[in-house]
Amino acid sequence: MPTTADRRPVLFTGGTVLTMDDQHTVLTDADVLVVDDRVAEVGTGLSAPDGAEVVDASGGIVMPGMVDTHRHMWQTAMRAYGADWTLTQYFVWYYLEHGAKFRPEDIRAGNLLSAWDALEAGVTTTVDWSHGLQTVDHAEAAVEALRSAPGRYVLAYGNIQAAPWEWTADPAVRSFFGRHRGSDGDMLGFQLAFDVTGDPAFPEKAAFELAQDLGLPVTTHAGVWGATNDDGIRLMHEHGFMQPDTVYVHAATLTTDSYHRIAATGGSVSVSTESEQSAGQGYPPTWQVRRHGIPVSLSMDTSVWWSSDLFSAMRTTLGADRSREHLEAHAAGDTVTHSALRAEQVVEWATRGGAAALGRDDLGRLTAGAKADVVLIKNDDSPVSFPLLNPYGHVAFQAQRGDVHTVVVDGRVVKRDHKLVGADLASVRTEVENTVDHLRAAMGEEVWQQGMNPDLPGEDHKVLDNPYQYTDYRSHTTHGARGTVFGEPNSGR
Repeated sequence: MPTTADRRPVLFTGGTVLTMDDQHTVLTDADVLVVDDRVAEVGTGLSAPDGAEVVDASGGIVMPGMVDTHRHMWQTAMRAYGADWTLTQYFVWYYLEHGAKFRPEDIRAGNLLSAWDALEAGVTTTVDWSHGLQTVDHAEAAVEALRSAPGRYVLAYGNIQAAPWEWTADPAVRSFFGRHRGSDGDMLGFQLAFDVTGDPAFPEKAAFELAQDLGLPVTTHAGVWGATNDDGIRLMHEHGFMQPDTVYVHAATLTTDSYHRIAATGGSVSVSTESEQSAGQGYPPTWQVRRHGIPVSLSMDTSVWWSSDLFSAMRTTLGADRSREHLEAHAAGDTVTHSALRAEQVVEWATRGGAAALGRDDLGRLTAGAKADVVLIKNDDSPVSFPLLNPYGHVAFQAQRGDVHTVVVDGRVVKRDHKLVGADLASVRTEVENTVDHLRAAMGEEVWQQGMNPDLPGEDHKVLDNPYQYTDYRSHTTHGARGTVFGEPNSGR
């Protein structure tokens, strides 16, 4: 990582500033001064310190860096490969058939591409929901990639090729955390990432106990149709493992009882609207979650399918929530006259909401003393850049990644004048091409082509009983075996 000697002050001048403070103060023709790794001052007529870089923000929007709380970064090397997949096909491809083919260098390639991808779009903090870590070598490669890009990251350690109670018991995994936690200051954090199947025996208890022992938050795919349900939430709650720092991803098919348990224990929900409305986890849940006062953050899930920016996440979330609101009103013979979810709220979810989910009250806002993660949205060459009448609406519905002019992370400029700073994209491209070549060779060209719309395994092509190879409780066979596919025991690999 660069040292503080590489920083110099940065002064944004004359912009519309979305402070995202407690009052959501919006300042016009205002300045933001960054000194070292902090926001030093926000106001008007600020003076530039000696040696400062001055960025003309007039006609633009200065806002906090965005926070993505759930992104499978390792899958970015497969960008758009699964554009037409359903969730079942995703499970088949990654969980059951081909995910194990990814080598450590393939994890590195996907993470590195995804890291620069996020920064280019103004996402300054990303949770790497890294469930492709079959070995500690894979985890080392993931960390190496994250350290190679100048963003802020949280590695959520996971492994879909083994049971959570198995891989968390590996001494090498515990040793991994011992080596890396705290070594990058506040630029690299850690979580444990695993799902709770609802098995009445609650074998995931051991994984939660490790998380508690290490002081690591848990992030889990909850309320996913055909995979995780209310039983998992109930078991977590009954065993005391629902904590304020627990992040429930999707949470799209839960009942009111589960939402009450999440609300009562202070957890938050990471909503991936593009994913939920396309893949089949369930209807994007903000229309339910906000009724219970549950904190929300936004995420894009995976580039194997969807957009890799939070502008898309904001606009699709507004669309899905409002669509549901109108649908329910029309079914009752009523009409919605005022939308319950406003643009201002989704901008908060993309900034402060993500920061809160990670326990980082120094992120997601532009106030004196906050961490200097800053984004300038400005594009003088675009007719979409004016007029600027409703800045929240502009961010949520008008802006795109190409409008991100400047990005500052921890006080360092990582994108300037619409171009990334220090990104060796030619080298990244080579790594990603090597991964694609490896996968095509390992699968064979016919299988590779068929994988863009894969058939379900098994002679009868039955729907998945459940996607988790490591549990088969739903088919009343033994725990710990290599699982159930389409109602029949899977012999494993």
